[in-house]
Amino acid sequence: MALVSADSRIAELLGELHQLIKQTQEERSRSEHNLVNIQKTHERMQTENKISPYYRTKLRGLYTTAKADAEAECNVLRRALDKIAEIKSLLEERRIAAKIAEIKSLLEERRIAAKIAGIYSEAEPPRKTMRRGVLMTLLQQSAMTLPLWIGKPGEKPPPLCGAVPAAGDYVAKPGDKVAARVKALEGDEQWILAEVVSYSHAANKYEVDDIDEEGKERHTLSRRRIIPLPQWKTNPETDPEALFHKDQLVLALYPQTTCFYRALIHAPPQRPQDDYSVLFEDTSYADGYSPPLNVAQRYVVACKETKKK
Repeated sequence: MALVSADSRIAELLGELHQLIKQTQEERSRSEHNLVNIQKTHERMQTENKISPYYRTKLRGLYTTAKADAEAECNVLRRALDKIAEIKSLLEERRIAAKIAEIKSLLEERRIAAKIAGIYSEAEPPRKTMRRGVLMTLLQQSAMTLPLWIGKPGEKPPPLCGAVPAAGDYVAKPGDKVAARVKALEGDEQWILAEVVSYSHAANKYEVDDIDEEGKERHTLSRRRIIPLPQWKTNPETDPEALFHKDQLVLALYPQTTCFYRALIHAPPQRPQDDYSVLFEDTSYADGYSPPLNVAQRYVVACKETKKK
């Protein structure tokens, strides 16, 4: 049912997106005549080699109209981008639901085969855990589909855009992915990728699930042990201030794992689709850091700890 509902909504959004694309072309065609007039006016001014009060007044009016036309087209494009972001989010949810259904089907087939072979007991069913390869693929897809923040002229990137932290009173919603500091089996503490289950305003604590294991006991953690992940990617060309900078200390998701480790930014992204290049702390290397590794913008957050001496 969930897949059918997602398909229906995606089809609806695609229809709305198609109309917005047509509207964009209409806005562009409508403004073309005014742009031609601007060009012709400049040509006449060059021919006469003077800027008369008449031309000055005419150009002021033409440019005012051109600005209004550009803003109208920009508003339509922003609405189209919102539709695209929603479609991408639904497609990601659909892929995840399909993968989970595939895994459940495979586990059921194995359970039946094991039962036939006499090595399965209904009293002790096999633990259902997501295959690591599938999980890593889903995490990669989630990073790729993170929407890109595109602000209006002069508008600053909002909280949770790239390196911009969450507001002080921000509370992550159920289903949101976060970096969570938990106690490991050995008693040490580590930062893991987790999913928010709930938040208690009375206790000021989260309940989160380790993303790596289905059915694992939930962690109850205070807000200071939770770091929300970015909700938008940053465009380095327009909002470089919303990126972590070279040599800045961060927590980054180590490739092919679900754990965050301390790292230094080796190089920030140069284009919106680029990853960070980071140097993970690693005592097995002479300088204490690993060679550069790529980590998606979605999985790089500010480190709450001080840099090691």
